Formats: sequence, C-alpha cells, structure tokens
Amino acid sequence: GTAALIWNEIIREKVTNFIMNQSKEQRILNFVLQNAVRGDPYSVVDTIDKYCSQKEWAMNVGDEKGRILDKTVEETNPSIALELGTYCGYSAVRISRLLKAGARLLTVEFNPEFAAIAKQMIEFAGVQDKVKLLEGPSEEIIRQLKKKYEVDTLDFVFLDHWKDRYTPDTILLQECNLLRKGTVLLADNVIFPGAPDFLNYVRNSPHFQCTNYPSHLEYMQVEDAMEKAVFLG
Repeated sequence: GTAALIWNEIIREKVTNFIMNQSKEQRILNFVLQNAVRGDPYSVVDTIDKYCSQKEWAMNVGDEKGRILDKTVEETNPSIALELGTYCGYSAVRISRLLKAGARLLTVEFNPEFAAIAKQMIEFAGVQDKVKLLEGPSEEIIRQLKKKYEVDTLDFVFLDHWKDRYTPDTILLQECNLLRKGTVLLADNVIFPGAPDFLNYVRNSPHFQCTNYPSHLEYMQVEDAMEKAVFLG
C-alpha cells in the first residue's frame, strides 16, 4: 500500500505535473467539466470516480467507502454537517446531494489551491446553495463556528483531513460544545494511512459509541476502514 501510494502520489504525479504544467487536481476538475453533466451531483461523483480509478489515483473517499458515507448521512439526516478536509470537493458533493431541503454543509480546507478547485467543483455540481467552503486551519475554524458561522450544534461530522488532527479536533469540537447527544462522527482512513490515536481516544471514551466499517483504500485493494463514533453526551 505504501509503495503504491509513493508511486502514485509522488513519482508519477510529479512527472505528469511537469509534463502537463498543471496539477493533478486541475486535471480532475477539467475531466469533470468536460465529461460530467452540469448541475448533476451524481454525475460529478461518478465522473471523478471514473477518472481516479482509470487514470490517476487521488485521495477522495472513493466509491466503496463513499457508500458507507452515503448510508451514514442518510441515517443521520443532518440539518447541519461539518466536513474537515475538502480536497477537490468530491465528498462535499457526495454528502450535499443527500441533504434535505434547508440543510447545510460546512467544509473546511487548509490548502488554497485545493479550495479553489473544490469551489468550482461544487458550483459545477449545482450544490453551492447547500455547501459553504471555509478556508483555513481546522482548529481555527472550529473555534469560529458558533459565533462567525451561527452553528449551535453539529448533527454530522466527516473527518478526512490530516490524520494527526483527528483527535485534537474531536476534543476541540467537544470543548466548544459543538457536539450534542446523537451527533455522528465518521472518520476516513483509520487503518491506512491510519489514525491509531483517534481510534484509541473514541473507543476508550465513555462519551462515544463506536462502529468500525472495514473497507479498502480508495481505488485500491489496500485494507482500510471507516470509524463511526456517536456522541453520547
């Protein structure tokens, strides 16, 4: 798994970026703009999956784990959701296409280049009315959610950013009183590349009830899993 990631993420991607004079993320966006149906989030999700499974690997949640994400969102039926780690906007589009009328998703991205791509992806998918993209470090934005973004408590949180931020950001969400009884946290990549600190924290906390969903790394046969942690108050 590690060798495959090094090949896809470092060697192959750098060579392709140099030859084509553009980033992989820009290539994914261009493929969507040329091949997906504008205003159709299902088409956008399917087109990104097609590109990343057939042309270039990318760190979206992907189709297999995406179905676990879909099921969790449908069961939670959130009015207000938070995503940590937007990347190209794949999961923001995937989540928002399942949100009920009037519900909103706040998605946080630290990398300005990724945020610029995601903004275009979200608008092309036609879900910009449901999704608000927030740029900056997750720990700063979490602290601003109540006052600046008028969030009382969150119904659903998707963790898919830096793995070493999973635990401190979960603790911060608790400290800022952003979790209510029944808030659902879903964390990606808990086996590969892995988030052992997070698993140790939520599984041993009396405040969370956990469920593990074994799966595979996006677009690969490398073992991975998602962890659902329901806040008990």
